[in-house]
Amino acid sequence: MEMKDILKQHVEAFEGKLRGNDRAIAEVKAMMHDIEQKMARVPSGGFASPAQSFGSQFVDSSNFKSFQADAYQGKVRIELKEITAGESGAFSARDAEVAGLARRQLRVRDLLTVVPTDSGSVDYVRQTTRTNLAASVAEGTVKPYSDYAWQQVNLPMRTIAHLAKITRQALDDDRQLQAEIDNEMRYGLGLAEEAQLLNGSGAGVNLTGLVTNATAYSAPFDPAGVETMIDQIGLAILQQSLTEFETDGVIMHPSDWMRIRLIKDADGNYILGDPGADVPQVMFGRPVVTTQAMTIDKFLVGGFKRQKLYDRLSPEVLISSENVNDFELNLFTMRCEERIGLAIRQPTALVFGDFGNIV
Repeated sequence: MEMKDILKQHVEAFEGKLRGNDRAIAEVKAMMHDIEQKMARVPSGGFASPAQSFGSQFVDSSNFKSFQADAYQGKVRIELKEITAGESGAFSARDAEVAGLARRQLRVRDLLTVVPTDSGSVDYVRQTTRTNLAASVAEGTVKPYSDYAWQQVNLPMRTIAHLAKITRQALDDDRQLQAEIDNEMRYGLGLAEEAQLLNGSGAGVNLTGLVTNATAYSAPFDPAGVETMIDQIGLAILQQSLTEFETDGVIMHPSDWMRIRLIKDADGNYILGDPGADVPQVMFGRPVVTTQAMTIDKFLVGGFKRQKLYDRLSPEVLISSENVNDFELNLFTMRCEERIGLAIRQPTALVFGDFGNIV
């Protein structure tokens, strides 16, 4: 049934309800006639759109008329309303959720003691020597001297940053996309931070990372039989504990954690639990953090809370059109940066080892 037939049915229904009121019936018929005239001008299958063209909006605007009255002096800014899709009859639903790429969970920072600071550098004192010669002595004899030494360390804050371009249209059209852009810039910064926290060389403007400062793994004793990956983690925890610092975490690559999960006993049973069970990532009571920032086949055992991460500037995202030729190209430049410093206050509380599965 065509639209005009549907409207005709409604008019006839109104006539029935308004019977005896000739004036009201005449008004309804006049409205019906007007609608039919407008529909006759609409292309087949389409609907009339009340929206003006961009050109019509521009020349009919009060701002443009004022611009004309001033003999076209200065500049004019007009907000143009989007033309609806009504002229073609095509409408599109919109899902506000942006389908982004996969993101790694960043967990290394959570192992550390994080302290805010408002300085460009932090000074702290680290003990380097303890020679304890305390002993029982006879009355009237010389007491032994112990030897202690401390070192003052100056830790400069380092900047981690990156830039990206975005179009004006992308920023204007979708608030959800703006949030996604902001999160993506912060995520990229987090990836670089995690790599620096673990493997920063300390050279130039790099952080000095946890792995860089760790003691090499050396088993305190040889376990019976073949040394498994589980044995190695246990012995590394012991090695670190013998320095009198307690271990509070283990870091390894996700592939190595799965290797450990797949270890079976002589009867074919999984050592760390049935595959159908929700087995927590814990070894010898210490949480295991898996990250691809750690080199595969390597592990780091440590007293991570003994180390401090100083936050000078939390990650911020700034957007500007005043960069190079962004204004001409209708682009914006985004900048995301942070300033941090990693103090390896107790390097002996870190043990770095190799599982030895990859030659």
